[in-house]
Amino acid sequence: MIRLKRLIFVALMSCSVSLQQNAVAGDKKNVNWPAFRGANANGVAEDYPTPTTWNVEEDKNIKWKTAIPGLGHSCPIIWEDRIYVTTAISGMKDPFLKVGLYGNIAAVEDSTVHQWQLLALDKNSGKILWQKTGVEAVPRVKRHTKASHANSTPATDGKHIVTFFGSEGLFCYNMKGEELWKVDLGDLDSGYFKVPQAQWGFASSPIIYQDKVIVQCDVQKNSFIAAFDIKNGKELWRTSRNEVPTWGSPTVYSKNGQTQVIVNGWKQIGSYDIETGKEVWWLRGGGDIPVPTPVLGHDLVFIANAHGGMSPIYAIRLNARGDISLKDDTSANEFIAWSQPRNGAYMQTPLIYGDTIYSCTNSGVLNCYDAKTGERHYKQRLGGGRTGFTASPVAADGKIYFASEEGDIYVVQAGPEFKLLAENPMAEICMATPAISEGVLFIRTQKHLVAVAE
Repeated sequence: MIRLKRLIFVALMSCSVSLQQNAVAGDKKNVNWPAFRGANANGVAEDYPTPTTWNVEEDKNIKWKTAIPGLGHSCPIIWEDRIYVTTAISGMKDPFLKVGLYGNIAAVEDSTVHQWQLLALDKNSGKILWQKTGVEAVPRVKRHTKASHANSTPATDGKHIVTFFGSEGLFCYNMKGEELWKVDLGDLDSGYFKVPQAQWGFASSPIIYQDKVIVQCDVQKNSFIAAFDIKNGKELWRTSRNEVPTWGSPTVYSKNGQTQVIVNGWKQIGSYDIETGKEVWWLRGGGDIPVPTPVLGHDLVFIANAHGGMSPIYAIRLNARGDISLKDDTSANEFIAWSQPRNGAYMQTPLIYGDTIYSCTNSGVLNCYDAKTGERHYKQRLGGGRTGFTASPVAADGKIYFASEEGDIYVVQAGPEFKLLAENPMAEICMATPAISEGVLFIRTQKHLVAVAE
């Protein structure tokens, strides 16, 4: 009898521990935002109410505001109670930055010594916990007047933090900021392929999938995609790409035993086997300055780009194989469910939220489509048409957040009908895509990281 009671007690305690673990796991849902635009670049974080209105200057719905040194357009990433951001600190007191809708292709002249840093902040207070300098040197490649030398967003798996500083190297740290390894990939010169001297700066972000770090390096010469062992930085494979400079990041898709790395491009939009680097499918056609990252939803991958006379958006089936390029005057084929030839995005990665996909131009024209069919629900302008939009949209709680370069955050109600809920000024330039965790928006401006919460 005593033995039976003991067994019942142990069983009850085990059940209690299991319930507590499940509760903790539930509490952790949608806490992490581990890479550019969160998990798989989907840009969505649900299960918590998020703010609609705020005012930085009046401190309304502002949880904290922390000054970040240097200049960086990389997005904040989040793991549990820590936020990580990168920056490049110039020897110039006030590094030149010009935003807006203009066509100047010249690079910034700044030959001072820079520090490329990774910073960790407390998510709840905004306190900077540590700063680690990866490299200190004169930049090997110049940047555009609208860019920074820290454009690439870091990535984490909760054990490692990977930062990519372009020509200055690929770095891996542990969660305490201790450097584990680094890889020099040489000069990664990204710029306008028609004017090679117009150096614009590297921007593709690394991604982590299981034990691999994947990087896409489309540059002026010898473009490639490669995988590295996250434990030691050993190169696992490298596949050459016949591609002009691009700035998008890879996306990983896994199903039925095969995992693919999907990338944007002009000559070589495509997919690669993550184990071997072998090409799975490919597509040519689109804008010749590809920036948006591929995004997944509804068993489709959506790829948009623009410039040079074309600005398409493609909805590609995930069983694609071989050359899937569209023939003249066609908008679909066996592997392309639908496409739009003129309404893709130049700078922003599209957002899939529910059954809808949102694609916004760099001048703020927002197109809303049915994600499965490509039927357009609406076309609406954000702002007055004279403001640039570079940061990609994010979504939560039935709301979509669009940040203009001048720092106005437009809050749009999700759904097939357009409704502008609010316009919130940040009082600073905003080039980085926001992050979301537990109902808090983390918005990086030119000089600060700001936590916004009701």
